[in-house]
Amino acid sequence: MHTLADPVERARSPGSGAPPEGGFSALTPELDVSDLDESLRFWCDLLGFKIAYDRPAARFAYLTRGGAHMMLCERNGRWATGALERPYGRGINFQIMVDRLDPILAALAAVQWPLFEAPREAWYRTGPVEGGQREFLVQDPDGYLVRLAENLGVRPPEYRPHDAPSRSL
Repeated sequence: MHTLADPVERARSPGSGAPPEGGFSALTPELDVSDLDESLRFWCDLLGFKIAYDRPAARFAYLTRGGAHMMLCERNGRWATGALERPYGRGINFQIMVDRLDPILAALAAVQWPLFEAPREAWYRTGPVEGGQREFLVQDPDGYLVRLAENLGVRPPEYRPHDAPSRSL
């Protein structure tokens, strides 16, 4: 299939699917990827995303997984703000909340996909409580860092500022 270069033609090119059920997310990242097919295998087959709609001639797909939305577009030079070198997305990680990590970990292990950070329990202060999650990090085929997490609930904070040793000058 011939890839369209004109931005207007790309945006209006035919595809399959429909807008995401429940509407569009308020924030949906669009990732430039080097090979859309390879990225779709990772995001859909391993992480469990589904293609809501796509435009094959534009090399574009809109993905959903629960409330998480992601757009993938094969690199075409549009909106390039500078050189794009691997790993892409330096300085950012995309946290995606899921019901269960184990099926995703099993899918990644089955194809020997390396983890960036092994699963661990993490607690983050969120105002008057700590929110817990079991999380791990993995890089997609272009090096974008993805943090997948399952909710562990909340607990009282273990660290309180008045517990810290005082400093005298």
